[in-house]
Amino acid sequence: MNRRLLFVAATAAAMLSGCHSGPKADAPVSSASATPGYKTYKMRGKIVFTNASTSEVTVQHGAIAGFMDAMTMPYKVKDPNILSELHPGDTITADLLVSQHDDADILLDNIVVVAQGKPDYKPQSVYHVPAAGDAVPDFALRNQDGKQIHLSQFRGNQLLVTFIYTRCPLPNFCPRVTRNFADLHRRIAADPALAGKTHLLCVSFDPDNDTPARLRAYGATYIGSDAASAFARWDFAVPDKPTLARMAHFFDIGLTSEADSTITHTLSTTLIGADGKVEHFYPGNEWTVDELFKDVKQSPAKA
Repeated sequence: MNRRLLFVAATAAAMLSGCHSGPKADAPVSSASATPGYKTYKMRGKIVFTNASTSEVTVQHGAIAGFMDAMTMPYKVKDPNILSELHPGDTITADLLVSQHDDADILLDNIVVVAQGKPDYKPQSVYHVPAAGDAVPDFALRNQDGKQIHLSQFRGNQLLVTFIYTRCPLPNFCPRVTRNFADLHRRIAADPALAGKTHLLCVSFDPDNDTPARLRAYGATYIGSDAASAFARWDFAVPDKPTLARMAHFFDIGLTSEADSTITHTLSTTLIGADGKVEHFYPGNEWTVDELFKDVKQSPAKA
């Protein structure tokens, strides 16, 4: 079937809503109909974000029998071409394909829009996707020591910026990115040519909860020390809410605060050159430490 999105007629939607008094977990599809190498589950939920740069859609969905509880999280779509037809607020059904191999890959397929969040949807704003040569605004933040820092103070050094929040419950998202930064931190420290010319910055999405003390404790678990010198090349910082909104827009980050106080978000990492301009942009969390370290070593020194 060339077109995967089917808009269900109002009468069919009414029949569906009449058959169920509330959200109901769906059972896995029989192995005979599953994609080879994947176990297939049925999902029903509401779209929160779409991210064409990472081929992901964030879905708030009900419990999936035999697999997971109700949750809000991003999923890769099997066919990225459908993303332009998916919008926040749309209610969908889909097949959740879970790899049975070591890669633990998870994909969404056979997505069906059963109710549009808004007819003829148009996004309120178009996020900026950083490109090489873009000048980075001089954002102000407060770091783990309670001190105000500005991105401009790192001019003359390379700066790697990524986004996290300390309460993030998903190990493959904020914790994964921070672990990768910890690996980069060790490699950079061991390279005399980079140690004094490269700085790392983890920016929190969570101004209400990520206090300097909490950021310091979080950072210390990855750096391996709480000493003042341990943060010499790596800051953990949080902007105020207006600045966070501007940073999210510039660095292509989608954010939504949920009713249970969790934060639904996308991810991005940016290598900023010594001249304060974008050198490389890495959407999502699929970049590797080897990839970033190579780019850091090859980035031209521009004072």
